Amino acid sequence: GDLLPADGVLIQGNDLKIDESSLTGESDHVKKSLDRDPMLLSGTHVMEGSGRMVVTAVGVNSQTGIIFTLLGAGGEEEEKEKEKEK
Repeated sequence: GDLLPADGVLIQGNDLKIDESSLTGESDHVKKSLDRDPMLLSGTHVMEGSGRMVVTAVGVNSQTGIIFTLLGAGGEEEEKEKEKEK
């Protein structure tokens, strides 16, 4: 039931099954392996197995962050970044 905090690519896995319902709406667990569907997305839950990944995106750059930004939920973070640039 661990929550993935970042997007990444699976580099080592052992019978890894992920619940991607928070992003896709599908209730079926998705089996992940090195040669078949190695992408792991933030906001999803590990349901079975174990694995290691290389992080590719965090925060507003992750798939979950992009979705929140498109929905307008990430507006506060964008404003903070704009203020830092000034």
